[in-house]
Amino acid sequence: MGIWDRYAAAVTSRRSWVFLLLLIGLSAALIGGIGANDTAGQAPNSLPDASESARAKEAAARFPDAGTASAIIVVTRTDDGALTESDRAATVEASTRANVAGAAGRDPMPPVPSQDGRALLGQVSIPAQLNGSALTDRIDAVRQAAGEGLPDGLRLQITGGPAFGADISDSFSGANTTLLAVTAIVVAALLILTYRSPVLWLAPLLVIGWADRLATTVGTGVAEATGLSFDGSTAGITSVLVFGAGTNYALLLVSRYRDELHTERDHRTALRRAVRRAGPAILASNLTVVAALLVLVTASVPSTRSLGALAASGLLVALVFVLLGLPAVLAVCGRNIFWPFVPRPDGRDPAESGIWHSIALRVIRRPALVAASATALLAVCAAGLFTVDVGLSQTEQFRVTAESVDGFDTLATHFPSGSSDPALVIARTSAAPRVQETLAATPGVVRATDTATAPTGFTRWSVVIDAPPASDRAFDIIESMRARLADIDGAQAVVGGSDAEELDVTTAAARDRMLIIPLVLAVVCLVLLALLRAVPAALLLVAVTVLSAVAALGLGSWLSVHLFGFPAIDTDVPLFAFLFLVALGVDYTIFLVTRAKEETPAHGTTGGIVRAVSSTGAVITSAGIVLAAVFCVLGVLPLITLTQLGIVVGLGILLDTFVVRTVIIPALFTLIGPRIWWPSRTIDPDPDELAHADRTSSSA
Repeated sequence: MGIWDRYAAAVTSRRSWVFLLLLIGLSAALIGGIGANDTAGQAPNSLPDASESARAKEAAARFPDAGTASAIIVVTRTDDGALTESDRAATVEASTRANVAGAAGRDPMPPVPSQDGRALLGQVSIPAQLNGSALTDRIDAVRQAAGEGLPDGLRLQITGGPAFGADISDSFSGANTTLLAVTAIVVAALLILTYRSPVLWLAPLLVIGWADRLATTVGTGVAEATGLSFDGSTAGITSVLVFGAGTNYALLLVSRYRDELHTERDHRTALRRAVRRAGPAILASNLTVVAALLVLVTASVPSTRSLGALAASGLLVALVFVLLGLPAVLAVCGRNIFWPFVPRPDGRDPAESGIWHSIALRVIRRPALVAASATALLAVCAAGLFTVDVGLSQTEQFRVTAESVDGFDTLATHFPSGSSDPALVIARTSAAPRVQETLAATPGVVRATDTATAPTGFTRWSVVIDAPPASDRAFDIIESMRARLADIDGAQAVVGGSDAEELDVTTAAARDRMLIIPLVLAVVCLVLLALLRAVPAALLLVAVTVLSAVAALGLGSWLSVHLFGFPAIDTDVPLFAFLFLVALGVDYTIFLVTRAKEETPAHGTTGGIVRAVSSTGAVITSAGIVLAAVFCVLGVLPLITLTQLGIVVGLGILLDTFVVRTVIIPALFTLIGPRIWWPSRTIDPDPDELAHADRTSSSA
């Protein structure tokens, strides 16, 4: 008896409930020992550790006032008229109240008027170490204090770096709870529609829901042990992956169990067969996605590394619960869990009937035409990539109204765009005159002011540039400053600030894509080679999966910009979407092709793929719809990045389900024939394969 046979016998025996008790006990111990995640409200940390802007941030921490950060007060009249002396006096009082609420211990600077006399700009100092909910609470207190007693007709807005951070954090307040609730409702509804049972859906939903709770705890432990961050977007994506992939595994197991119940009277024997046959495919699928996610730890962007490690650990938790917990639940409940449509032994062979069988027969009837047409469709979708821009600025991150964004728009109307968040330059004090001269001569620099000198012999400048944040022009100015300052001998100058950080993140993200995408493809190919032991099949499946992923990126990007009206695709979306689409798309490939390999010795390559499509079509379709719907649930979160990720991945999974697995792969397997399994010796070409294909084509 092999290891899979022993495992299947153990988790389906009359004592299988022991596994449930062990899982519950271990989960309770881990949840109690590690505790809840208290960093999910933080914004993602995307700044590469070795970047120049990171070095600038580190250097800035050595200045005496490094413990404070500045938010920006923008005051205008609601009628857009010129400000009066009483308005200026009210602004000074509001600035004083705001700085008291900021509690950073610094005196407020006098408000600066705009050239058109219609706006005033002030600063509010707050402790720089605040983040997450603490930062949100402090900015809320500043806004409340500044607005108290403000005369009618005046409008005061708080913007700047700390305000953006607070609004991002606030956007995730309660969002993960909403995400979890909506995800659970979507999964429950789709499971009920799939199995038409008011009972069955509870088993996988409860098992996966508990796995998601433990995955959050395990992610917290991994973050604490490795120093990685577990921010709001990481927590949301991990939860979606656990629910989506876990439900897919559950659907595969339950579908195979239902098929076996049509041929076996004893439900435990049927379940044992189902677990034995579905278990290897589930394990292979899970380890493929986990291996692909772990490739992300090679990234230079910290938030990308965090997502890779924490999502991988979450999927391993989901695997354990599906392979140990779900069989035990099904074994205890028996076949009546399918009520009212309880499967009985009737000798029905799902591989020889049904709508998917008819579709498969039609595909193999004209495989060349079908494959060419479907591939052309994917190529057209992929062309959408050339119609969109990549990169969202700080003010373009939200789908909801945020005061920091509105305040910046007001500020940009009356002041240089860079006034809300100046660039930061730090250089040796001995080179200060040359640095000042160089900055003043740099095109696009409006004003460069030295603001402090550190005991370490360095001087800091605040540099206002005339460009919208994170725009191409802003990046050009930052690069120009860096190049000019690098020519000053002995200056050791570094340029930081929000624009510089965004430039470094964008550059690092592009570099990560060039490194990670080939590594992910190599990992997926190696897994398929090890699983199928067939070189043509593995290479073909990887190529088709890549084409499907690129098509989804093109179509999803086009829809995001031209239909939903988003300004561009965020820099993180191409990498994450490609990773998820390739890794999760291989899930369905493994489900389909392992079944084809199982059927091929008796029915030939063409007959085997037809039977595989017939028997797995329903479960792959159900799993694809569930996973696509779960990713679309990311749209409940208020950041455009996550909404775009949900759109692209959701569309890609549907393309994978209805085009790639149902049409392209069966057509290509039929065209290539038995050579698809080379050099495997476990599958001998069926001598009657051509005759079988002719018969099936004639009957279609």
